[in-house]
Amino acid sequence: MARNSAGAPGHYLQPALFTDTTPQMRINREEIFGPVVSVQRARYDEALALANDTPFGLSSGIATTSLKHAAHFKRHAQAGMVMVNLPTAGVDYHVPFGGRKASSHGPREQGRYAAEFYTTVKTSYIQP
Repeated sequence: MARNSAGAPGHYLQPALFTDTTPQMRINREEIFGPVVSVQRARYDEALALANDTPFGLSSGIATTSLKHAAHFKRHAQAGMVMVNLPTAGVDYHVPFGGRKASSHGPREQGRYAAEFYTTVKTSYIQP
């Protein structure tokens, strides 16, 4: 059995970084659930088009110093979760989680029930 860097036993995958990839490459056309990242350098207008040019839409992210581009990306990225200057994995458990297009299935986890869970009901009466 393999051990991770801290010495814990288990089955681990080494992280992989792919640079100088193109939109047509398989690594950019399929969902990968593992410690793998593909890097494509693009100007903002190209970046949004690249992010949306996929049948999937679990999460999407952009790294930018432009508030204009960040706001536009959040509105127009076709993904269930959109991140700006943050990792696209590891989200808060109390918010809806899920994807769009071919990512995810059925209603988003937590969905409307999260609102009910975090709501305090109060009954109030008034006499006119």
